[in-house]
Amino acid sequence: MNRLRRRPRDERGATTVLVIGFAGVLLALVVAVVDGSAAYRQRQSLTTLAEGAALWAADAGAQGREVYLRGVTDAPLEQTASAARAGVAQYLRATGAVADHPGLASQVRVSGDRVEVRLSAPADLPLTFPGLDVTGRVAATGVALVRPE
Repeated sequence: MNRLRRRPRDERGATTVLVIGFAGVLLALVVAVVDGSAAYRQRQSLTTLAEGAALWAADAGAQGREVYLRGVTDAPLEQTASAARAGVAQYLRATGAVADHPGLASQVRVSGDRVEVRLSAPADLPLTFPGLDVTGRVAATGVALVRPE
């Protein structure tokens, strides 16, 4: 008869493991949402800066020598790449973007009457898991055209 009688299993602590597991999943979800929101806000900030820098660069890059020589026509103003790059650097300094976004990098491309500014900066994520080295960059692009009307 002793073989038929079994002792009830001790299941104490099973709920604790389940609660710890759910807490871990909830913590991972909170970190993902908070970091995702921070990266989105940083990208929006870089987009605003890139668009402003592109406008500033287009204005700086269109030196307008042809306007003085030939007058205003429907032809696009010729862009100067070096002046556009200098305009972007000046805009980023004037707005304090370099201080607000440490590690900010810019690329300026000029083709015809089009100025494209691409800004990128290291992602500043507020939450990370201990022991996990997560690095990434956030980037944005702004484009401006110079066409006299």
